[in-house]
Amino acid sequence: MSATPIRIDFVSDVVCPWCAIGLTALEQAIARVGDAASVELHFQPFELNPQMAAEGEDTGEHLARKYGIDAEQIARNREAIRERGAALGFTFNARGRIYNTFDAHRLLHWAALESAERERALKHVLLRAYFTDGEDVSSHPVLVRLATEAGLDATRAQQILDSGEYADEVRARERYYLERGIHSVPAIVLNERHLISGGQPVEVFEQALRQLAAANNP
Repeated sequence: MSATPIRIDFVSDVVCPWCAIGLTALEQAIARVGDAASVELHFQPFELNPQMAAEGEDTGEHLARKYGIDAEQIARNREAIRERGAALGFTFNARGRIYNTFDAHRLLHWAALESAERERALKHVLLRAYFTDGEDVSSHPVLVRLATEAGLDATRAQQILDSGEYADEVRARERYYLERGIHSVPAIVLNERHLISGGQPVEVFEQALRQLAAANNP
């Protein structure tokens, strides 16, 4: 008899550094658990800055205004994030601007309809494009190119970006999690019941997966 899969809803934004850390750690935990647990991973949209202008904003100015921290604190936080990422094998490089991510989430919604593999691939290329390569993940030409890197059709990606397609669906999913009290990300929801918040160590995710696998399949 096959194992009952663990559903994981990974609520996140593609310009959230702790989301990149959390996803990398979660995926390493899934690899560690191996055949002991069957996992279904779904990505859910969350916008850190839903009112962000199309042209984006200088990252330093944005962080200082939003969190009330100075340049020294920003530098310390960035170094801590860089070190955490490096320990997991994820590269954080300098990022001059932060961008609106709504169109990226629309493409992720479409990718999920294509397949879980395409959705996961697009999530990875979006995170790498922003955090490692410093690209503008609100730019339609950039998004079309990233979609093709994830194995998706460029013409269809352009059609979606040129229209309002999947806007209502993305906003509905965002509201769903906001109404359930999720106001910071990453938020990792296991079996639609158990919440793990933040970019936790691999061991935290591994323990949770092993416990749920045991409970699912006594």
